[in-house]
Amino acid sequence: MKEPEQLSRRKFIGSSALAGVAASLPYVAKGEALQSDTIRVAAIGLGGRGTGAIGQILDAPKDLESQKGIRCNTKLVAVAEAFPEKATTKLDAFKKKYGDDRVDVEGRIFGGLDGYKQAINEDVDMVVIATPPGFKPQQFEYAINQGKKVFMEKPVASDVAGVKRVLESAKLAKEKGLSVGIGLQRRHEERFTDCVKQLQDGIIGDINLLRVYWNGNSIWHRAKQEGMTEMEYQVNNWYHFTWASGDQICEQHIHNLDVGCWIKGMYPVKANGMGGSEMRMGGDRTLSQIFDHTAVEYTFPDGTKMFSQGRHLKGGWSHVAEYAHGSKGTCSVARFIEPFEGDAIRIRGA
Repeated sequence: MKEPEQLSRRKFIGSSALAGVAASLPYVAKGEALQSDTIRVAAIGLGGRGTGAIGQILDAPKDLESQKGIRCNTKLVAVAEAFPEKATTKLDAFKKKYGDDRVDVEGRIFGGLDGYKQAINEDVDMVVIATPPGFKPQQFEYAINQGKKVFMEKPVASDVAGVKRVLESAKLAKEKGLSVGIGLQRRHEERFTDCVKQLQDGIIGDINLLRVYWNGNSIWHRAKQEGMTEMEYQVNNWYHFTWASGDQICEQHIHNLDVGCWIKGMYPVKANGMGGSEMRMGGDRTLSQIFDHTAVEYTFPDGTKMFSQGRHLKGGWSHVAEYAHGSKGTCSVARFIEPFEGDAIRIRGA
């Protein structure tokens, strides 16, 4: 039997073989030699997505060994969470599943909105940022300034000013040789990469129309607790406030919009759209600022249109998908291609 290969931290963080979140870390360990074969990770934000991301990173060594015959290790050593009491149950579950030797955050759980600085300042190789979009620009900037490699969930900001700040930090990361991964997972799923390549190679001819959808049900809401300030309430319900989430079209629909831009290899130059909030929280804008439906027509530099729908309403048409229409056929992205002439082609892995 072939002995498993021992993998350095540098190769591990850069491996495209990593599952889930780790699979979307494109070479996140360029640069200096690393002194240990254990990757020390700091989690900034341990909500739903942060918990999932850390779980995938802790699972990655097992997946690598079973799938690729490669040995390596990951370890969670620091956590920053605005509401640290929320992290307790999740950390207990991590310790039970992975053991104290791989989840060792004793004395390194930092609360409040500035706790991320303390976590990043710890002896860590990689920082996982999975906080609301409104907080990511300053957290990413700080991590890069501290010389840390970063995996950051999408979206990276909630407004234009935040995006510009992230782009400036990205330039600095490149200058420092620090690698950065972003959680647009469709870019790392084989069925998407295979399909997009075929579309870009012209299998359905010139693409002249795109349609993208994220239509679903309502989202969670957390009641205001006694003694909670308005800021605490909004941070706890970040999705419902545009300064924190950027609205559904940014926070969630970004996946579908990104696929459309990826297929075209360019970004729109114009957008015309509409939206509103008819049923969310009974229309009470003090409880939720975001729309429950949007419809936008995007125009690319070559005149191609992309039609977008987003929705959070119960009892409606739930649909999450992307479609491309070309001069020689159509495509349900990552599912199947239907040329006008010939048989339909099912995408590998669909």
